[in-house]
Amino acid sequence: MSDWTWTREPSPAHWDADKARIVGGAGVGVFGEHRYEELAEGDVLGGTWWRVEEAGRVIAYGWMDMNWGDAEILLATDRDYRRQGVGSFVMERLKREALARGLRYLTNVVHPTHPEKERLTAWLEKRGFASDDAGRYFRALTSAA
Repeated sequence: MSDWTWTREPSPAHWDADKARIVGGAGVGVFGEHRYEELAEGDVLGGTWWRVEEAGRVIAYGWMDMNWGDAEILLATDRDYRRQGVGSFVMERLKREALARGLRYLTNVVHPTHPEKERLTAWLEKRGFASDDAGRYFRALTSAA
C-alpha cells in the first residue's frame, strides 16, 4: 500500500470530474442499467461516498447505502491503479464503515453485463462473499470480520 488517504465526501455528494473519470469511465455494463456517464456536473448523488487519494490525485471511490441493517457497496478504481491493492484498501475501509454503523452485511451486485464478471466474482469470493442466484454477493459482518 502506498500513502493512500480515505476521505468521506460531503453529504450530499455531487457528481464531479473525478467521479466521471473513475465511476463514469468504468465501462458499459459494469453497473448494469445505471448510466453514470449520463450524469451532469453537480448532480446530487444518493448514499455515502468516500474517495481514495494518492498525492492529491483521486484514484478510487467507495460508496455505501444502508438498507434494513445491511450495507450495499460499490467500488470503482482509476484504470491506472487497478491490480495494485486499491480495491482491497477500499473494501477494508467500507467494511470498517459498515461495522462502525452496526450493520450486519456487506452486499454488492455483479451484473451479468459486467465485462470482467468472472474476475470480479472470484475477487469477492476470495474476500468472504457468497452469492445468490440474482448475482448479489453477501458477506456477514462481525467485529472480528
